[in-house]
Amino acid sequence: MAKQEQVLHLRQILNRPISLLFLLLALFLLLGVFLPWPESSSLFSFSNRVTSSSSSLESKWRDYSLSQAAKFVAKNGTVIVCAVSSPFLPFLNNWLISISRQKHQDKVLVIAEDYATLYKVNAKWPGHAVLVPPALDSKTAHSFGSQGFFNFTARRPQHLLQILELGYNVMYNDVDMVWLQDPFKYLEGSHDAYFTDDMPQIKPLNHSHDLPPFGQYGGTYMCSCFIFLRPTNGAKLLMKKWIEELQTQAWSESNRFKANDQPAFNLALQKTVHEVDLYLLSQVAFPTGGLYFKNETWVKETKGKHVIVHNNYIIGYENKMKRFQEYGLWLVDDHAFESPLGNLQ
Repeated sequence: MAKQEQVLHLRQILNRPISLLFLLLALFLLLGVFLPWPESSSLFSFSNRVTSSSSSLESKWRDYSLSQAAKFVAKNGTVIVCAVSSPFLPFLNNWLISISRQKHQDKVLVIAEDYATLYKVNAKWPGHAVLVPPALDSKTAHSFGSQGFFNFTARRPQHLLQILELGYNVMYNDVDMVWLQDPFKYLEGSHDAYFTDDMPQIKPLNHSHDLPPFGQYGGTYMCSCFIFLRPTNGAKLLMKKWIEELQTQAWSESNRFKANDQPAFNLALQKTVHEVDLYLLSQVAFPTGGLYFKNETWVKETKGKHVIVHNNYIIGYENKMKRFQEYGLWLVDDHAFESPLGNLQ
């Protein structure tokens, strides 16, 4: 009889599925309120930590000042500076490999022209990138002669003057360069400013280190892409005059190949030549691209004497890269591990 009662009771329970469902749901809700799932809690906590960490990292570098950055990288009172926007990060890496081979990479400060560059460089190499507001448009690699190129290069003397005012020697390089030797060995004496000639005409090996006489167009043609400055009154005067000359220029389609920082730099040199101790670097050691890449005979005759090769006298990002590749100077593909930034892909 007892067994029949148990069977009857079981049938009554099975006939009440809705009541059981509500009971289970209620139990589930109570557990959810008082005992939250540990997996869910950990997931939300981790997500918040990642977001907070990323935000904190960006805030740190957004607030990083030029004076802090220069102090961090300066070695023996010297800072090596370049200015880069994100499309040119592969060229930055190529340049850094060549500097690392000369053991000077720790002195490098990358002036990022956009936040993408600032964060990417500092994520790989903390402290070696700084952004001096305002940030520029980083969507395209600015071509020579474009308004973007003018806006980019016109900021150069302001950056250099700021570093000089902080009391450091500063060496400026464009990143379409490759170091083959240590350039510091060629900075003879204690002059205010050192620079290179951008003309491809061959000079004697023992040419004068004075500012060359004005050419047929009434001026000089020195390159503004490699400059070494000491924190002297003369070097600061040169930078201030360069800034003044740039302020008188305005970019337009009609003068787009003249509206860049180099003509203004030459005017500043000419107007301060009697007040600033200037030094023209050796042409054979610091050849312009118009000579190195276009005079094979000269390159063979002067082999072993080249210090920095400048990939100018050619327009276009892809064209520059291709020429470096053809001359065995594109180092990124096989030697990225030698750069402090590693593989940027």
